[in-house]
Amino acid sequence: MPHLLKTLSFHARCKLSHLLSHNRQRPLSSSAAALCLAAITVGGAWPLTAFSDDRPNIVFVLTDDMGYSDLGCYGGNFVPTPNLDGLAREGIKFTHFYDNAPICSPSRAAYITGMYPARWNFTTYLDNRAQNRDCEQVDFLTTNAPALARAMKAAGYVTGHFGKWHLGGGRDVTNAPLFSAYGYDEHSGTYESPEPDPNITASNWIWSPKDKVKRWERTGYFVDRALDFLKRHRGQPCYVEIWPDDVHTPWVANEEQQDSKKGWQSRKNFCDVLAEYDHQMGRLFEGLKSLGLDTNTLLVFTSDNGPLPNFKHTRTGGLRGSKLSLFEGGTRVPFIVRWPGHAKPGTIDEQTVLEMVDLFPTFCAVAHATLPSAFSFDGQDMTAAFDTKSSKSPRTIFWEYGRKSKLFHYPGPVEDRSPHLAVREGDWKLLVNPDGSQMELFNLASDRNETNDVAASNEEMASRLKAAALAWKKSLPAYSAPVDP
Repeated sequence: MPHLLKTLSFHARCKLSHLLSHNRQRPLSSSAAALCLAAITVGGAWPLTAFSDDRPNIVFVLTDDMGYSDLGCYGGNFVPTPNLDGLAREGIKFTHFYDNAPICSPSRAAYITGMYPARWNFTTYLDNRAQNRDCEQVDFLTTNAPALARAMKAAGYVTGHFGKWHLGGGRDVTNAPLFSAYGYDEHSGTYESPEPDPNITASNWIWSPKDKVKRWERTGYFVDRALDFLKRHRGQPCYVEIWPDDVHTPWVANEEQQDSKKGWQSRKNFCDVLAEYDHQMGRLFEGLKSLGLDTNTLLVFTSDNGPLPNFKHTRTGGLRGSKLSLFEGGTRVPFIVRWPGHAKPGTIDEQTVLEMVDLFPTFCAVAHATLPSAFSFDGQDMTAAFDTKSSKSPRTIFWEYGRKSKLFHYPGPVEDRSPHLAVREGDWKLLVNPDGSQMELFNLASDRNETNDVAASNEEMASRLKAAALAWKKSLPAYSAPVDP
């Protein structure tokens, strides 16, 4: 049988592996195995519930606050980023990837659930309880929601989360579910999590000079934890999240800068932090290679939202907006996929439109994991795009950011402040407030920087997209304030 296995497709090997190992105390006879092989190769219609050791590891790197043009491969010229530029040369660089929110917590909730974060009442970053209520949002991601790590674990993957969480816990939120409730076998979380790693949380706040692992060492720490996890679980399919809190401010690049806030948001400090971040990503890539895992690992690199500050839009490549804005600079971010044997090296995909919620069904498809049947996912399986098959299929994407709070009078530059709702359909993008005010329409094919509002000259398109955005908003679950523990 071993020589026959080599001739089968990956899917068929998974099915046969399941049949042969389903009951190890009563192995299939040779004739039964042959019948199984025939059924697989001819019919191929059996449900795929098997676990197979040759399924790829999945490593998802979620950078914090990286702008569309921070990296050299996306046009940035702040500082050389040879390792991340090299990653793009070894895989696919996408130019139309969108976060489902212009700020961390809802963007991360979109990834974890595969659903628009507004469906779970995420509207901005999670804060203390009083502020969360003012923003009409929850205190943490409920375990009633789908969780990607839980689906991966059910499919036989070993699961780990290393880095920022910010989906519950910290400040005065003491009843957030533990990492295991979402399906993680191992974890190392920052302050804004239910189980902060003591090596990086010496005080009751996000960062302290007293931390055992210093601010400028944290990305390296998360890389080390992830590589150690992968090393200990070689021979098993692994799902790993690496979520550094770089390149989020404060930019503290070395020991000399830790005791003074001067320069924490300076261009020089940003360049120093970005250079170190690229170095640590290089350590990750070399670590995978040293472990012999690089050829069977799907590695995806992106950011949770756009940059702040944006240095007069140089960090967004001219795109209007920033973090805290639904204009392109707040939601369109770098997105690189390296998948040896699938993603063709050196590919630049300028056609496919992807969004954060797509990663749940896509990773499940790659892992042959079952999508939870109780939910209607907003994301789509984009495996074909990861396999270098670009798509121009029209898509409709919705966003909501901000509800009834003084916190949403940002970012600073008035021209970057957006309405609270947005919808993209094909090349058209419309922004509007829930009361129908401040409507703006742009054609991204001819105006990627959103400088020319064409609503007046495209009344039919503007009216239709406005109605769609408002109907989507109306369809969202009603907010109910959490009950204090």
